[in-house]
Amino acid sequence: MPTDSLPRQLARTRRLTLGAPARPAIGADGHTVLFLRSRAGDDPVTCLWALDTGSGEERLLADPAALGADVPDTDLPGAERIRRERARVHARGITAYATDTAGRLAAFALGGDLWLADAATGEVRRVPTATEVYDPRPDPTGRWIAYVGRGALRVVGADGGGDRALAEPEAEDVGYGVAEHVAAEEMGRSRAHWWSPDGTALLVARVDERPVRRLRLADPADPARPPRVIRYPLAGTANAEVTLWLLGLDGRRTEVRWDRAGYEYLTAAGWDGHGPYAAVQSRDQRTLLTLAVDPADGATRVLAERRDEHWVELVPGLPARTAAGALVDTADEGDTRHLTVDGEPVTPAGLQLRSVLGTDGERVLFTASDEPTETHLWSWDPATGAVRLSEEPGVHTGARRGGTLVHTARTPGAPTGRTTVHRDGLSAARSLVSHAETPVLTARPELLRLGPRGLRAALFLPTARRDGDGPLPVLLDPYGGPALQKVTAAPHWWDLTSRWFAEQGFAVLAVDGRGTPGRGPRWDKSVHADVAGPALEDQIEALRTTAALRPGLLDLARVAVRGWSYGGFLAALAVLRRPDVFHAAVAGAAPTDHRLYDTHWKERFLGHPDEHPERYDAASLLPDAPGLRRPLLLIQGLADDNVLPAHSLRLSAALLAAGRPHEFLPLAATGHSPGDEAVAEHLLHHQLDFLRRSLDLG
Repeated sequence: MPTDSLPRQLARTRRLTLGAPARPAIGADGHTVLFLRSRAGDDPVTCLWALDTGSGEERLLADPAALGADVPDTDLPGAERIRRERARVHARGITAYATDTAGRLAAFALGGDLWLADAATGEVRRVPTATEVYDPRPDPTGRWIAYVGRGALRVVGADGGGDRALAEPEAEDVGYGVAEHVAAEEMGRSRAHWWSPDGTALLVARVDERPVRRLRLADPADPARPPRVIRYPLAGTANAEVTLWLLGLDGRRTEVRWDRAGYEYLTAAGWDGHGPYAAVQSRDQRTLLTLAVDPADGATRVLAERRDEHWVELVPGLPARTAAGALVDTADEGDTRHLTVDGEPVTPAGLQLRSVLGTDGERVLFTASDEPTETHLWSWDPATGAVRLSEEPGVHTGARRGGTLVHTARTPGAPTGRTTVHRDGLSAARSLVSHAETPVLTARPELLRLGPRGLRAALFLPTARRDGDGPLPVLLDPYGGPALQKVTAAPHWWDLTSRWFAEQGFAVLAVDGRGTPGRGPRWDKSVHADVAGPALEDQIEALRTTAALRPGLLDLARVAVRGWSYGGFLAALAVLRRPDVFHAAVAGAAPTDHRLYDTHWKERFLGHPDEHPERYDAASLLPDAPGLRRPLLLIQGLADDNVLPAHSLRLSAALLAAGRPHEFLPLAATGHSPGDEAVAEHLLHHQLDFLRRSLDLG
């Protein structure tokens, strides 16, 4: 296939995710692994499958099309549409499920209906419910299903009987069992209800969004449609009031008590064999408490306290406990983020904890990095200590339970991922079949370490380039912020995009500067109080260092930069503040005024805007508008409820008021991540055309 087919392939395959196995869940005995996968690399309908770890046989458990339940996105309940936007899910069908403890009964929602699949018998049936269904979860015994419907937390018997509400909203904009915006978007907490191990009670979050600022997102392409009202906590404004409640199937209702005035963020919660627990964080994010909850009266006691002068980093999967009750947590000591068990670091200096994937008995499965471009799978237990389980350079993750390990590796040899299942007592590993398409391009970046900070960078050159050819126009292709690494030993879809631009005649350079994950606490916190300066400095340093290392390769008179979200902010920042270095920019979904972003993310880095207005002023792009003298393309989804359209619209207005020419591309009915195939495909071609015109490349 020709190289210009890559944009089409990425759009058609949802960035090569369709057909790849995902979200594995292991049964208690380790004999069965459930997972999600569509039937082909361009099939957007995801099905539920089961693997027998003994025989290696795969079985299709639930196919939405065969069930007559493959509904369009427009027919999904509002809460489900929001969940998929928060998770950046663009597939249809079964995109999430939950199981009982045995792993036999799986519950999922399709078009607002509740479905149950029995992994042992293969039976799949729809269960009638009183309302539409969001986030259904079986109790550990498999007798009851908890779900959210119309803001209420409800339960229904697995046999379809006894449907009732355990808690109903007392007012509009109050709900039980649904995570608030900052929890789902910024904290990584998409859940808001958890079963007790015996299936007789639940720990449930109540979210009161009435104090939160009410915003409206209109659809200019459909002026007859009323604006969509959202509750969005702008930096410095009120958050949702989040409380926790213990709800018994017998009607008992008990509030969990902690100092909510001092700790207004609920970052995590759960219920294991040692009782309910929660993690709460102060508004300034400098203190995090892990609390044990008394299920009898809702009283709490502190299990652990973490403090940091900048902010306490939230590590995915924490807190957790082992079967014996040892608290699994993390601690930053020096320049290392350690895994801790009962307060003691159990990982060596220099190994940076990335996530905790779960506990199995006294063993802890986690990911960590001693080289930021690689993330490996690790295990710890009291007898053997920390042991690395993965070998190939790349990005690894997994799950373990009942003597079975599911290992997913994304490596240069497996660009769309390879998932293997290892069972104790079996000499050969099983594989979860992947139908993901092979990319039409191979990424093949040259990984570099640049400058005194050892900036990790990936350089992409046209395959047709030969020694002696003239210098190439340069395209910097960063994200550059705290949420994402772009430079890893494992190819991702964004590496393929960088390669595609390189094949159009550019030297493409992706750089992970200060603040990007994987290099330890000091690196993370180096962007505290300034989200603009260090990031821009590192991009320039990497560009100039690469030019010095490779004389005659880079044409520094034709340098462009492109990015999305924080990368879009960085791209616009570059041409506005350093036009001596950057000659054109594409800024997609760029947060241009950080007061318009949410509380938890922006206040983490810049503090409260009432206390530190100068930090927000220094990071705002609006005052820089009169100085624009380079071509700038702004791209904005008009339905984006993460980076609001107001960001790009206000910068465009400021540029127009200053008489500064620029281009603006609005994307109708598009959220933060374009999901429409035609939009996703042609967006890359549009950017390429802009860059060629702006750099006078013909």
